[in-house]
Amino acid sequence: MRIADLARLQVAIWGLGREGHAAHTALRQRLPELPLTVFCSDAEAHFMASDHANDRYVTHAPTAADLSAFDIVIKSPGISAYRPEMLEAQRNGTRFTSATALWFAEHAHSRVIAVTGTKGKSTTSALIAHLLRGLGKRTALAGNIGLPVLELLDPPLEPDWWVIELSSFQTREADRLQLAVITNIEEEHLDWHGSRERYVDDKLALASTAETLLINPAQTELCEYTAGHPRRRFFANAEGWHADAEFIMRGQQSIFDRSRLPLPGLHNALNACAALAAIEAIGEDAVAAAESLATFRALPHRLQTLGVRDGLTWIDDSIATTPQATIEALRSLHGKLVSVIVGGHDRGLDWHVFAEHVRQHAPHAIIANGANGKRIHALLDDSHGGQSHCVASLGEAVALARRQTPAGGTILLSPGAPSFDQFHDYAERGRCFAELAGFDADVIGQIEGLGIA
Repeated sequence: MRIADLARLQVAIWGLGREGHAAHTALRQRLPELPLTVFCSDAEAHFMASDHANDRYVTHAPTAADLSAFDIVIKSPGISAYRPEMLEAQRNGTRFTSATALWFAEHAHSRVIAVTGTKGKSTTSALIAHLLRGLGKRTALAGNIGLPVLELLDPPLEPDWWVIELSSFQTREADRLQLAVITNIEEEHLDWHGSRERYVDDKLALASTAETLLINPAQTELCEYTAGHPRRRFFANAEGWHADAEFIMRGQQSIFDRSRLPLPGLHNALNACAALAAIEAIGEDAVAAAESLATFRALPHRLQTLGVRDGLTWIDDSIATTPQATIEALRSLHGKLVSVIVGGHDRGLDWHVFAEHVRQHAPHAIIANGANGKRIHALLDDSHGGQSHCVASLGEAVALARRQTPAGGTILLSPGAPSFDQFHDYAERGRCFAELAGFDADVIGQIEGLGIA
C-alpha cells in the first residue's frame, strides 16, 4: 500500500512516537488535504494541536469500535499487533499498516539489507553500513536503530544500499529484501508477542521476503526453522567469516587482528563477522572492507566505555534487556574486578541461568535494582563468591557501586531487563547512568552514521 492509495480513505495514526511523527510528516507532505485522526496522549496532542487544520487528535485509548471507523490505521511499532481491540477491528474490515511498511511500498526497487535478532542487530547494522561506506558505497542506515526509515522517504540521491534494522515488532512489515541477517533468537518481548512461539515466528518472517538469508549455524533453532530457505548462508562457521582468540578469519586466512577492533568481547567479534559475511553475500569485497573495522565507533549504551572517574572505569550496557546479554557483558570483562548493576522492568524472564553463571564466574559485586531487583537478588546466595545487594533505584545502585568497588575496578550497567519501571527507554536509562557517573550524557549518547552518507 503506497501513500497515494490513502487519498480517498478514512485514515488514522495510532501512536505518536518517532515513527508516528514520521508517518504524520509523510502524509502531510504527500496528502495535505487528507482528514487525519491521531490517537495519542494528552501531551502529544497539546504539542501537535496547531500543526495542521485537517488533523483531529483523540487522547483516549482507542476501542475496537474507534478503530473500526477507519479504513486504514497506521500503527506505531510499540503497540502489539495482537491486542484484542486491533484484532476485532481487523475482523470488521480495518486494515493496519505502519511507517516502515509505507516506506517499503514507496521503495520497491531499492536495494535493502535488513537486520534483526534478539541481540546484536544494532551493532551489526551499523557495522554493515560502516563497511559499505569504507568501500565507497553511498549507504543509508536507518530503522529501529534510531532513525525511522520513513524520515528518509525522498532522498535527493538514491543510496547504493539501504541498511535497515528491524525489531521483532517490524519484521512482518518488510518486503523485497536483497539480504536478511538474523543474528540470533532468544526469549524477549513476550508481553508484545504473547508467546515465545509467536515471537520466533514474527522474527523469522523476515526470512520469507529475502533473496538471501544470513544466520549463525550455532543457532540450532534458527537453523531448523530456516532449513528450507533456497539461498541460506552462514557466518561464524569455519569455512566462512569467524573469530578465533586473536583474529577475525575468512576460512583459514587471518584477516583482521581482534586487538584493533574497538568493540569488546567475542559476541562483538561475531557481530563483525556477520557484517563481513553480509558484505560478501551481496557481492561486495569483504576482505577489502575489513580494514574499516578499525575506525568503527561503538554505539552508545552497548558495552560503551564512558571513561574513568574517581579511579573507576564506567561501562554503559543499558541496551542489555535479557539475562543472557548481561552474561555476555560479564564475559567480555573476564579477569577484571567488576561491580555489575542489574534489574529493571519485570517481564517474568528466567534469571536462573544468570545465577548459575555468577556462581561459577563471580563478579566483585552484584547490585540489583528496579521492579525485578528483589526477584533477582533472591536467586543469588553467598555461593556466587561475591557481594550481592538489592536497592530500589538506579541512583541508589550507582551510589552503592561507587562505595563497594575498589580503585581500579569497573562499574558495569548491564540490567538484563527493560527500563520501563524507571525510564522511558534504555537510552534514557543509559544517559542517567552516565550523568550519575559524572559524564556528559549528550556527548556519549550520539549514534554515529545514521542517515545517508
